[in-house]
Amino acid sequence: MRVNWRTDRGTRNSFAALAAACETAGITLRPVASPESDITCYSLNSINAPRLLDEIRTAPCITIAGGPHASARYREVAAAADYVVVGEGEYVLPALITAIESGTGTVPAGIATSGAYTPANSCVWLDAYPPFSDIKGTIELSRGCPHACGYCQTPQLFGHRMRHRSIDAVVRAARRYRDVRFVTPNAFAYGSDGRHPRFDRLETLLQKLENDRIFLGTFPSEVRPEWVTDAALELVLQYCANRRVHFGAQSGSDAVLKAIRRGHTVADVIRAVERCRDHGLVPVVDIIVGLPFETDDDQQATIRLAAWIARNGMVHAHYFTPLPGTPLEATVARPLLPETKKTLGRLALAGKATGSWMEPEIRFFRQNQNG
Repeated sequence: MRVNWRTDRGTRNSFAALAAACETAGITLRPVASPESDITCYSLNSINAPRLLDEIRTAPCITIAGGPHASARYREVAAAADYVVVGEGEYVLPALITAIESGTGTVPAGIATSGAYTPANSCVWLDAYPPFSDIKGTIELSRGCPHACGYCQTPQLFGHRMRHRSIDAVVRAARRYRDVRFVTPNAFAYGSDGRHPRFDRLETLLQKLENDRIFLGTFPSEVRPEWVTDAALELVLQYCANRRVHFGAQSGSDAVLKAIRRGHTVADVIRAVERCRDHGLVPVVDIIVGLPFETDDDQQATIRLAAWIARNGMVHAHYFTPLPGTPLEATVARPLLPETKKTLGRLALAGKATGSWMEPEIRFFRQNQNG
């Protein structure tokens, strides 16, 4: 029985991780550009789900869907796909494929169908599976997050407790690369509970890596602003190749930060920017505009903060999108003020801002106008 993986932009790391997990069970995932017999697997996110659900619904094969969108809206996806992996897939996906091949009709816990769903009763031990095999991906350091940011899918998918891949497992995976990069909710929190730093464990990891160039605390392993301490930045300077540190501010309003349960203050962001500059590192700071709790004053405060950050580093801005499965799923993005659009546009022209802060309808229109 052939098992296929539907390739799509933005899902390579999922493919790498699940292909490696399936390989441990003697199953090979074949990359395909469209559904093929006998089984085709999909990873769905908020960007590709509207397009791929129609394809899944009419696919001439058994279909298995997973990913953040499928996990959050498994009933909707189960109306199109034969099986939906809800949450982590390293154990569940090979178990399901084995059950399908054997014809037993048994559906493992953690799989939803149009008729039933039994939640998984355990989480994945990261060291039980390599982060990638022949299909290479970014090394996943940690999963889970103890924070509860209202817009974020991470704790909904992976739980509120951090789990870390062991140092030996990370070192083995890193030997496949010259330049090594990581995926993690908070790179500086490696080895910790996500609230209290364990920089001794982080330094031990960095010391044992044999790579020529290590990138930590920059995309795709951003950090939180309150974790940008002198000790953390000194580790970056001593062991890492990146001279940028990427962290999230999200808003310039303490009232909004509290409403979205971000867990830090604007003062934490300012201190993080200043510490980066003191250490000769460039801060790259995420902001979200159009958050549903914003007043005009709140949005103006965010733009003032963005302008100040741009004098010291870089801004990465996004227009708020309510993601399925998050506390803010049912909210509506707030329109942008003319001042917001003007300031971000000016910063972008100066090479000080990146991202996508236009309303989705405008982005869609312009993309279609540009062919």
